[in-house]
Amino acid sequence: MPGFVLQAAPIPPELVLPAIRVGFTVSRKVGNAVIRNRVRRRLREAARQVIPGQARADLDYVLVGRQAAIARDFAALRLELVEALKRLKALATP
Repeated sequence: MPGFVLQAAPIPPELVLPAIRVGFTVSRKVGNAVIRNRVRRRLREAARQVIPGQARADLDYVLVGRQAAIARDFAALRLELVEALKRLKALATP
């Protein structure tokens, strides 16, 4: 996706928590600390709105922020997160 990279991995077998875990990372290549924090906040909010209702609970997720996430429309960012979950086959079954 233009604004981020989504990675998913199965949860460790010894972990029995029902909570979905999500990590965020933004490289210094994206910008200074203010810009990186802004990207991280935008990704965190998009994940908060999308992942609990649509992601599989048996996977851990990592969102890696990209430069394009700064100017990306927030609605587009959310739609891209849903599309990324589809591509990873990580959408929860209804």
